[in-house]
Parts: sequence; structure tokens; C-alpha cells
Amino acid sequence: MASKMKSKLTEAEMDVLEIMIGSGPKTFTLLYSITRDGCNATTFHQKCDNQGATLTVLYNPQGSVYGGYAGFNWPGPGVWANDSKSFLFQLKFSGKKKERRFNNKNFTYSYYGSNNHGPYFGNGDLITFSGTINPSKGVFVLNGSSASATYDIHGLQADDITNGNLNVTELEVYKVTDGARRIVLTKPWRRTPDWNEKFLCELTKEMENMSPVIETLNAYRILLLGPVGSGKSSFCNTLTSVFRGRITQRAICGSGNRSTTTLYQPYNIRTRQGSDLKMLICDTRGLEEHPGIGPIDVNFLVDGHVPDMYEFNPEIPIDLSVPEFQLKPSLSQKVHCVAFTLDAASLDDIPSNVMTKIIDIANICKRKQIPQAILLTKIDTIDETVDGSVKQTFDSWKIHEHVKKASKLLGLTENLVLPVKNYSSESMVDDDVNILALLALRQIVYFVEDHLENVHMTESISVRRMQTANSDSGNRTDSGGLDSASETI
Repeated sequence: MASKMKSKLTEAEMDVLEIMIGSGPKTFTLLYSITRDGCNATTFHQKCDNQGATLTVLYNPQGSVYGGYAGFNWPGPGVWANDSKSFLFQLKFSGKKKERRFNNKNFTYSYYGSNNHGPYFGNGDLITFSGTINPSKGVFVLNGSSASATYDIHGLQADDITNGNLNVTELEVYKVTDGARRIVLTKPWRRTPDWNEKFLCELTKEMENMSPVIETLNAYRILLLGPVGSGKSSFCNTLTSVFRGRITQRAICGSGNRSTTTLYQPYNIRTRQGSDLKMLICDTRGLEEHPGIGPIDVNFLVDGHVPDMYEFNPEIPIDLSVPEFQLKPSLSQKVHCVAFTLDAASLDDIPSNVMTKIIDIANICKRKQIPQAILLTKIDTIDETVDGSVKQTFDSWKIHEHVKKASKLLGLTENLVLPVKNYSSESMVDDDVNILALLALRQIVYFVEDHLENVHMTESISVRRMQTANSDSGNRTDSGGLDSASETI
């Protein structure tokens, strides 16, 4: 099991380190933490000697994470360990993911035992501290050193790992043992009815019978937005597959750094009986670093000014001068919900300027009171249990952690994050994949209904105010006419 003590090392980082260490699944048990136990060499040895393989992790104020792995017990005083399994590593640099393993090139000086030192790797490569270090405003200014002698750091400078200093906010040492890490939840993190054929049929019928709450509206319009490769088009295909009962490929999907989708294209969802659902799933160009669509385009898009099948110019935002620009869009042309598609496995890798676009677009939607949701895609890639059975989605602590992370990224509540698994390699539909997709679609449609009820109420209030104003104006006119007549008499 994972450590019961609160640790800074995340499960995702443990996954990376598990691969670096090799030889199968590993558990990480927190032995020593300088914020909890004090930064003292004697305490370090009391807690970490004779524990077998250990992992030392340092965290600095700039957001860098790095450390070293010792495959055996820490050696006795004045003794060097000869360990071909040892290595140094980097997980982050200045807050950005940088996952590197630095191999040992001289096993004779793998790590050193010293009663007066904390973790000591290589012949000066990473000497953490000696004696006792007291923190100042939450920062421990370690008195060790970092260099490149015993370990190969791929031509980097030590400063490219430590930010040029050994100031840290935390230093942890973990015991590493063989065995799979697994957290068993006492109950699902999101409740649903039992997944079976009856539930699938109920969800399907509910969606087929959905009809807009505003009678003049023919269909709900749901816009999908997300980084290139996040699964927008695949979700369109997944939904059409669910209702057709076979794998469909209406939306063109691809891979790479450029968006395969270039048009603003609404997709109807046709059932096996040949009728269409009262909703349109709208695909559009993926959000790219540069160029690509941005907040200006999306602002016009959600307001209904962008016509169906419009091809975006990635270099120039749409504006009033474009001939196809819809000056007076109807409610049916406006977007009723924006669903951001985010790849669960890449939440930490979204380019900063793409993330800025997403946040700006989310803020536009908030100002316009357009509901938002997050479709968390590719969940099967972050949990092998779910990869084997999608039915385990709401029992997976890993997926729950990613739901929390996605929620924080966009500042939306967790119940607005909807995990899905798109069809990609399958040749036949699967009931559990269908149920998960329908749960997401149903929740989005609920958000749309709530939004349109607000729209209807707002319009009703506006009409009543106008009627009242016209009535008051008429009364004043009539009164003025009488006064004039009286004066004439």
C-alpha cells in the first residue's frame, strides 16, 4: 500500500519512478520528511538506515523536483556503496514536467555513508546536507552541493536541475519495496445505478425522448472545445456509435500537433430507427499553441454569429467583415453548453498558452452564463483496471484524482467533470463504454435544460417589463390629451 503518512510525491510521479526503477510494480513508504522530522543527519539515519532500497526526493521553492535512488541499505560510516541500480532523477524543473533518469557511470561511488550527512549520492553529485538545518520562512537552505561526476546528467548543468541552489521546501525519503500500489475505495466516488442492459436501455430512451424546454427551439446545441488530440472528434463518433449500435466514423480523427478538424461542424445523432435526437454535437478546430482559433472566435461562436460548416482561418479571427457572419442569430444558432475535452493522461502537459486560451474561453462563458462541462477523455490510459473494465470508472481512485485536477485547472466544480472512454481501436460497441458516454451526455443535456429555463425566464421578465412600460406610456399619453382638451375648453 501507499504510505499512510501525508507525502508530497504524487501517485503519477510514483508511476514514473516505478518505471525508472524497473523490475515491476513498487510501493513507496514515507520514512523521513524534513518538515515533519526535522532536517538532521542523525534523525535521517535513525529512520532510513537498514531499510533496503530508498528514494530521496527534494522539492524547491521554484517548483523543481529531483533526487536519487539507492538500491541497497545506506552503507556504514566512511563506506561507499557499489550499486549498479542507483540513479539520480529529475521530475520537474521550475514547475514544468521534466522526467529524466541520470544513470550511474561509476558504480564504485554510488552513494556514501556518513553519520554527519543526510543522503549523499556520488562523488559530489548530490550531497544534501550535513548536521542540522533549521528552516527560515518555510525554506531549508541546505549546506550540501550538486555537481556532475558519478552520474551522467546528459550534458546538463547541475543548475538545470536544482535552479542553482539547494534551497528546498521539503526533502523526503521513501522505502521502496516490490508490490503493486492500490488504494481501495470504500465506496464509489460518484454514485450511479447498477450498470446492466436495463440501465443502458433507460439511458438511451431518455436521451431519445429529450426535447427542448423552449418549444421554438428545434435542438440543443453543444459545443466541444479542447486541445488538439484531446478527443473532441472521437467523442462525436462515440456518441453516434452508441445510438447506431455500431462503430461510426463521421468525424475525421487524427494525431499530430495540428488540428485535423478545420470546420465548425454540427453532428446530428441518428438512432437505429432513423430518427434524430433533439441535439447537435458541434465539433470545431482544436486549440493550438499558434496559430489557431482563440477567445475572439469562440466569443462569436457561442453567440451564434458563426454559421455551420464555417472554415476557420487559423491566422485571422472571424469578424463582422466576413460575408458569412450572422448578424442577428436566433436562439437555435447559439451554443447552449460548452464541453471542454481534456486528455486525462496529459493534464500536466497542456502548453501554457493553450491553457490560457481555455481559461479565457471559460471566463467568456461564465460572463455569458453559458453552462460548461469537462469531458475527461482517455481515462483507460491512466488506470489499467479501467482499461480492462470501464465499469470500474467510479471505483478508481486514480480517475478521481484526475477529475479533481481537471476541476482545479478550469475552476469548475467536480460534478462538472465527466469521465469518458472514446471508441478508438474497437470494431464493436461495448455496453459499458456506451453507458459511460450516455451518463456524460445526459448530464450535459441537464445543464442545457437548466440554462434554457433561465433564458426563458429572463425573456418572460423582459416581455412583461416592456408591456408594463408600454402601458405606462399609453396612460401618460391619454392623461396628457385630457389635460390639453381641458385647457382648450
